[in-house]
Amino acid sequence: MARQSMREEIVEAGLEQFHTYGYSAAGVKDITDAAGVPKGSFYNHFASKEALAVVAIQRYGDGLRLRELADGGVDPLTRLREHFEFLRDENLHRGITRGCLIGNFCTEIADHSEVIREAAQDGLRQWAALITKALTEAQGAGTVRADLNPETTARFVLNAWEGTLIAARADRSADAFDPFFDLVFGTLLVG
Repeated sequence: MARQSMREEIVEAGLEQFHTYGYSAAGVKDITDAAGVPKGSFYNHFASKEALAVVAIQRYGDGLRLRELADGGVDPLTRLREHFEFLRDENLHRGITRGCLIGNFCTEIADHSEVIREAAQDGLRQWAALITKALTEAQGAGTVRADLNPETTARFVLNAWEGTLIAARADRSADAFDPFFDLVFGTLLVG
Protein backbone atom coordinates (compact mmCIF):
# COMPACT_ATOMS: atom_id res chain seq x y z
CA MET A 1 0.00 0.00 0.00
CA ALA A 2 1.43 3.37 -1.01
CA ARG A 3 1.90 5.93 1.76
CA GLN A 4 -0.76 8.65 1.49
CA SER A 5 1.51 11.38 2.86
CA MET A 6 4.07 10.65 0.12
CA ARG A 7 1.34 11.18 -2.45
CA GLU A 8 0.44 14.51 -0.87
CA GLU A 9 4.08 15.57 -0.78
CA ILE A 10 4.42 14.70 -4.47
CA VAL A 11 1.22 16.58 -5.38
CA GLU A 12 2.30 19.70 -3.48
CA ALA A 13 5.80 19.58 -4.94
CA GLY A 14 4.42 18.92 -8.43
CA LEU A 15 2.05 21.86 -8.19
CA GLU A 16 4.90 24.12 -7.05
CA GLN A 17 7.31 22.87 -9.73
CA PHE A 18 4.72 23.12 -12.54
CA HIS A 19 3.67 26.59 -11.47
CA THR A 20 7.23 27.84 -11.03
CA TYR A 21 8.97 26.23 -14.01
CA GLY A 22 6.23 25.01 -16.34
CA TYR A 23 5.20 21.52 -17.34
CA SER A 24 8.10 20.75 -19.65
CA ALA A 25 10.83 22.01 -17.32
CA ALA A 26 9.47 20.20 -14.26
CA GLY A 27 10.89 16.70 -14.45
CA VAL A 28 9.78 13.80 -12.30
CA LYS A 29 13.14 13.84 -10.52
CA ASP A 30 12.79 17.58 -9.85
CA ILE A 31 9.37 16.93 -8.36
CA THR A 32 10.45 14.00 -6.19
CA ASP A 33 13.57 15.87 -5.04
CA ALA A 34 11.40 18.84 -4.05
CA ALA A 35 9.04 16.46 -2.25
CA GLY A 36 11.92 14.75 -0.48
CA VAL A 37 10.87 11.31 -1.68
CA PRO A 38 12.65 8.70 -3.80
CA LYS A 39 12.02 9.02 -7.55
CA GLY A 40 10.67 5.47 -7.71
CA SER A 41 7.91 6.35 -5.27
CA PHE A 42 6.41 8.71 -7.86
CA TYR A 43 5.15 5.78 -9.92
CA ASN A 44 3.52 4.18 -6.87
CA HIS A 45 1.11 7.13 -6.90
CA PHE A 46 0.96 8.34 -10.51
CA ALA A 47 1.06 6.55 -13.83
CA SER A 48 2.76 9.52 -15.47
CA LYS A 49 3.72 13.16 -15.16
CA GLU A 50 0.52 13.92 -17.09
CA ALA A 51 -1.53 12.19 -14.39
CA LEU A 52 0.14 14.35 -11.74
CA ALA A 53 -0.52 17.47 -13.84
CA VAL A 54 -4.26 16.68 -13.85
CA VAL A 55 -4.24 16.43 -10.04
CA ALA A 56 -2.16 19.62 -9.86
CA ILE A 57 -4.76 21.48 -11.94
CA GLN A 58 -7.51 20.30 -9.59
CA ARG A 59 -5.48 21.25 -6.52
CA TYR A 60 -4.67 24.63 -8.03
CA GLY A 61 -8.38 25.21 -8.59
CA ASP A 62 -8.97 24.55 -4.89
CA GLY A 63 -6.48 27.30 -4.08
CA LEU A 64 -8.27 29.85 -6.26
CA ARG A 65 -10.92 30.28 -3.56
CA LEU A 66 -13.61 29.35 -6.04
CA ARG A 67 -16.02 28.32 -3.29
CA GLU A 68 -16.13 31.95 -2.16
CA LEU A 69 -17.59 32.86 -5.56
CA ALA A 70 -20.66 30.81 -4.60
CA ASP A 71 -21.10 32.35 -1.12
CA GLY A 72 -24.69 33.57 -1.24
CA GLY A 73 -24.16 35.50 2.01
CA VAL A 74 -21.97 38.06 0.22
CA ASP A 75 -23.12 40.50 -2.45
CA PRO A 76 -22.35 38.85 -5.83
CA LEU A 77 -20.34 41.74 -7.28
CA THR A 78 -18.44 42.16 -4.02
CA ARG A 79 -17.43 38.52 -3.95
CA LEU A 80 -16.53 38.60 -7.65
CA ARG A 81 -14.31 41.65 -7.19
CA GLU A 82 -12.76 40.22 -4.01
CA HIS A 83 -12.01 37.01 -5.89
CA PHE A 84 -10.02 38.81 -8.57
CA GLU A 85 -8.38 41.09 -6.00
CA PHE A 86 -7.20 37.97 -4.13
CA LEU A 87 -5.77 36.54 -7.35
CA ARG A 88 -4.09 39.85 -8.19
CA ASP A 89 -2.58 40.04 -4.71
CA GLU A 90 -1.32 36.45 -4.99
CA ASN A 91 0.40 37.34 -8.25
CA LEU A 92 1.92 40.47 -6.74
CA HIS A 93 3.11 38.48 -3.73
CA ARG A 94 4.94 36.09 -6.06
CA GLY A 95 6.57 38.91 -8.00
CA ILE A 96 4.29 38.52 -11.04
CA THR A 97 6.31 35.52 -12.21
CA ARG A 98 3.82 32.66 -12.38
CA GLY A 99 0.46 33.68 -13.76
CA CYS A 100 -2.34 31.12 -13.65
CA LEU A 101 -1.37 27.45 -13.72
CA ILE A 102 -4.40 26.58 -15.81
CA GLY A 103 -3.65 29.31 -18.34
CA ASN A 104 0.01 28.35 -18.35
CA PHE A 105 -0.82 24.72 -19.12
CA CYS A 106 -3.21 25.85 -21.87
CA THR A 107 -0.48 27.83 -23.59
CA GLU A 108 2.37 25.38 -22.99
CA ILE A 109 1.09 21.84 -23.23
CA ALA A 110 -2.61 21.67 -24.18
CA ASP A 111 -1.78 21.23 -27.86
CA HIS A 112 0.38 18.23 -27.02
CA SER A 113 -1.59 16.47 -24.29
CA GLU A 114 -5.29 15.80 -24.63
CA VAL A 115 -5.46 14.70 -20.98
CA ILE A 116 -4.05 18.01 -19.72
CA ARG A 117 -6.11 20.02 -22.21
CA GLU A 118 -9.31 18.38 -20.97
CA ALA A 119 -8.37 18.95 -17.31
CA ALA A 120 -7.56 22.60 -18.00
CA GLN A 121 -10.77 23.01 -20.00
CA ASP A 122 -12.76 21.49 -17.13
CA GLY A 123 -11.10 23.84 -14.64
CA LEU A 124 -11.92 26.86 -16.80
CA ARG A 125 -15.52 25.67 -17.24
CA GLN A 126 -16.02 25.29 -13.50
CA TRP A 127 -14.51 28.71 -12.87
CA ALA A 128 -16.68 30.33 -15.56
CA ALA A 129 -19.79 28.60 -14.17
CA LEU A 130 -19.20 30.16 -10.75
CA ILE A 131 -18.67 33.59 -12.30
CA THR A 132 -21.86 33.06 -14.33
CA LYS A 133 -23.77 32.24 -11.15
CA ALA A 134 -22.51 35.39 -9.43
CA LEU A 135 -23.42 37.51 -12.46
CA THR A 136 -26.89 35.96 -12.65
CA GLU A 137 -27.42 36.76 -8.97
CA ALA A 138 -26.18 40.32 -9.52
CA GLN A 139 -28.66 40.74 -12.38
CA GLY A 140 -31.42 39.47 -10.11
CA ALA A 141 -30.42 42.11 -7.55
CA GLY A 142 -30.36 44.78 -10.25
CA THR A 143 -26.66 45.56 -9.80
CA VAL A 144 -25.59 44.32 -13.26
CA ARG A 145 -27.18 45.31 -16.57
CA ALA A 146 -30.01 43.02 -17.54
CA ASP A 147 -28.93 42.95 -21.20
CA LEU A 148 -25.65 41.12 -20.47
CA ASN A 149 -25.62 37.39 -21.07
CA PRO A 150 -24.12 36.06 -17.79
CA GLU A 151 -22.44 33.04 -19.40
CA THR A 152 -20.85 34.99 -22.24
CA THR A 153 -19.83 37.77 -19.87
CA ALA A 154 -18.27 35.27 -17.44
CA ARG A 155 -16.21 33.77 -20.23
CA PHE A 156 -15.14 37.25 -21.35
CA VAL A 157 -14.13 38.25 -17.80
CA LEU A 158 -12.13 35.05 -17.40
CA ASN A 159 -10.44 35.55 -20.78
CA ALA A 160 -9.69 39.16 -19.86
CA TRP A 161 -8.18 37.97 -16.57
CA GLU A 162 -5.91 35.45 -18.28
CA GLY A 163 -4.79 38.13 -20.76
CA THR A 164 -4.15 40.51 -17.88
CA LEU A 165 -1.86 37.95 -16.25
CA ILE A 166 0.10 37.54 -19.49
CA ALA A 167 0.51 41.31 -19.84
CA ALA A 168 1.55 41.69 -16.19
CA ARG A 169 4.17 38.97 -16.59
CA ALA A 170 5.45 40.41 -19.85
CA ASP A 171 5.84 43.85 -18.27
CA ARG A 172 6.80 42.55 -14.81
CA SER A 173 4.47 45.28 -13.64
CA ALA A 174 1.18 45.60 -11.81
CA ASP A 175 0.03 48.19 -14.36
CA ALA A 176 -1.98 45.61 -16.33
CA PHE A 177 -4.30 45.01 -13.38
CA ASP A 178 -5.73 48.55 -13.35
CA PRO A 179 -7.43 48.38 -16.77
CA PHE A 180 -8.91 44.98 -15.89
CA PHE A 181 -10.52 46.25 -12.68
CA ASP A 182 -11.49 49.63 -14.19
CA LEU A 183 -13.19 48.15 -17.24
CA VAL A 184 -14.70 45.01 -15.74
CA PHE A 185 -16.00 46.52 -12.52
CA GLY A 186 -16.27 50.19 -13.53
CA THR A 187 -17.78 49.83 -17.01
CA LEU A 188 -18.94 46.33 -17.90
CA LEU A 189 -20.50 45.16 -14.64
CA VAL A 190 -22.56 48.16 -13.69
CA GLY A 191 -26.31 48.32 -13.17
